[in-house]
Amino acid sequence: MFTNKLDFDFETNQKIISKISKIDLFKGKWKAIAEKENRYLKELRRIATIESIGSSTRIEGATLDDKEVEKLLHNVKVTKFVTRDEQEVVGYYETLSIIFDDYKSIELSENYISQFHGILLKESDKDQRHRGRYKSLSNKVVATYPDGKQKVIFNTTEPHLVKKEMSELVEWVNSQFSESILHPLIIISAFVYEFLSIHPFQDGNGRLSRLLTTLLLLKNDYDFVQYISFEHIIEERKKDYYKALMEGQKNRNTKKEKIDKWIFFFLSSLETLIQRLEIKYDTFQNQKGYINDRQKSIIQIFEKNKPLKVRDIHKEIGGSINTLKKDLTYLVAEKYLEKFGVGRGTIYLVKNNNT
Repeated sequence: MFTNKLDFDFETNQKIISKISKIDLFKGKWKAIAEKENRYLKELRRIATIESIGSSTRIEGATLDDKEVEKLLHNVKVTKFVTRDEQEVVGYYETLSIIFDDYKSIELSENYISQFHGILLKESDKDQRHRGRYKSLSNKVVATYPDGKQKVIFNTTEPHLVKKEMSELVEWVNSQFSESILHPLIIISAFVYEFLSIHPFQDGNGRLSRLLTTLLLLKNDYDFVQYISFEHIIEERKKDYYKALMEGQKNRNTKKEKIDKWIFFFLSSLETLIQRLEIKYDTFQNQKGYINDRQKSIIQIFEKNKPLKVRDIHKEIGGSINTLKKDLTYLVAEKYLEKFGVGRGTIYLVKNNNT
């Protein structure tokens, strides 16, 4: 049943294999780094944890920024969580902490999934009746955009079918991991898609799906996901995230249902994650801070907020054009620069709050 959704044409399969190869190449490279290291990893994980919690809760409509999240977590043991945003942040933090600490001993099972849901919503006043229990009412996947508007993405499994479909999904995933025929990244991306399509709980499904993604990646030795926020990338690509889910969902429960667009999104997000981790790790190695001397030089060439193209910057900086592009990607991600346009027409402008 699940495998039919992965029956792609030759070209699609080749593109997927190419992306997986790049990710697995970095996986081996990072393992060597982590074995030697390392004084930087603790700080990278701290930053990634804050970004992950902030982004994953904001995707679902919360409003706390990363600084507010960090402040809240600093006082997590002594603070009473009054607002729903605070309650969601603390629940996510506690669940993520358990996954980071104990992922090797945690198996994918309905019992663990329900336990995680209970911890995720432990502090949420309005969710006490249904936390840790499959839904009893129909629900829908609703996207909440930055302007506050909401849009129904797709309908989900009816309550009376949830137990059956979740049992089948968990059994399929575990058997696929055991048989080692499908690549783990394909299995994980398929699991996330199916979990969101079932939407087994009344609330918290989106947040829980991202926590389970982290769990499964860690269990399959993609340890680098601890050190850069996957959730942050999804937040930035929110429209693409929903679009990829909708592409498969429009043919839900038919022979035409394929999830190639979702898998492309999932793997592309991991590629972006790798690029950012490489840059951030390089930055930590070169100096105590978030930008190195070369990146500072890039910012300094923007006079009076003048917009510049890559070739303009390269004339001033010199060196490798590929290194420059990585620096620009990092500076945009860290909100030192703003990027406008695409392709050769792309221009960069220094943000006012960093000049």
